[in-house]
Amino acid sequence: MAIKISKKIKGYSVGKPEDAAHIPVASPEPRDVIEVPAKAEVIQMHEKVERPDTLIGATYKIKSPLFEHALYVTINDIVLNAGTEHELRRPFEIFINSKNMDHFQWIVALTRIMSAVFRKGGDVTFLVEELKAVFDPRGGYFKAGGVYMPSIVAELGAIVEQHLKMIGLLHDPELDPEQRRLIAEKRAAYEARVAGKDSKKKSDVSAKGKPANAAAPIEPQDLSADLAGALGETARKSDAVEEQAVESTSANGYPPGATMCNKCNTKAVILMDGCATCLSCGYSKCG
Repeated sequence: MAIKISKKIKGYSVGKPEDAAHIPVASPEPRDVIEVPAKAEVIQMHEKVERPDTLIGATYKIKSPLFEHALYVTINDIVLNAGTEHELRRPFEIFINSKNMDHFQWIVALTRIMSAVFRKGGDVTFLVEELKAVFDPRGGYFKAGGVYMPSIVAELGAIVEQHLKMIGLLHDPELDPEQRRLIAEKRAAYEARVAGKDSKKKSDVSAKGKPANAAAPIEPQDLSADLAGALGETARKSDAVEEQAVESTSANGYPPGATMCNKCNTKAVILMDGCATCLSCGYSKCG
C-alpha cells in the first residue's frame, strides 16, 4: 500500500520482520470510508431448510365412489422471509388420512415422495399435471358440478392445484372480454334453439290431434288394480328421472345437452353452427 510522504525526510532505517508489528499503518480518512448497507439474505426453498415447530396449512376432503370412506388431504406450508418484502409461502409436506387402510402402502409412498419434491424447491407445479394425467382402468367418476375425475389420483392432483392457487403459485388463465362475450352469445343462442324445438314439438302434437280411427281411451276403472298400479309406478319413476335431470342441470349450470370437455373435464360443451364450444373454459375445436 502506497503512503504519501508530506514531510521532509531526516533519516531512515531498514525495517526487520520482527519490527513489522511496530510499523504504523496509515488509516483512511473518515470522509473516505464508504458505508455499504448490509443486504438481507433472501432464503429460497431448498432441501436443507429446517422444519419449524409450527406450520400453517389446509385440509381437503375427497369423497369418491371408488372408496367406501372419505380421504382427508392435509398440505402444510412454510413461510420464508416472514415480515419482509420477499415473504413467500411454499408447500412443505402433505399427508393423506382415511379409515380405509386397503391402500395404505401406496398412499404413504406417494405422500413421502411429494413431500420430498416440495422440500427440494424450484417449480413444483408440474406435480399437478402429472397427477391429473393418471387414469383408473375401472373408470372414473363425476364430482359435484359435473367435473369428471379419471381416477382418485387425478382428484388428488386437483386438490394440489387448488392449494397452489390459494397460496399464489398457480393462477387461473382469465378469459378475454371478447371470449366471454362469445361464450355468452353461444349459450343464449343454444338455449333459445332448445326452447324453440320444445315449443314446436308441443304445437305439432296439438295440431295433429287425435287420429280418426283411434280406439276409445281406456278408462282407469276398466283396468285391473295391478295394471293400474304398475302404470302409476312407471309414471312416477319417469317423473323422478326428469326431475333428477333438471336438478343436475341446474346444479351444474350448463344446458342438459352439454357434453364432456377434453380440456377441463366438465360437461359444458355445446354444438353451435357446427362448432363445439365449452361454456366453462372457452375451449373450441374451431380455434
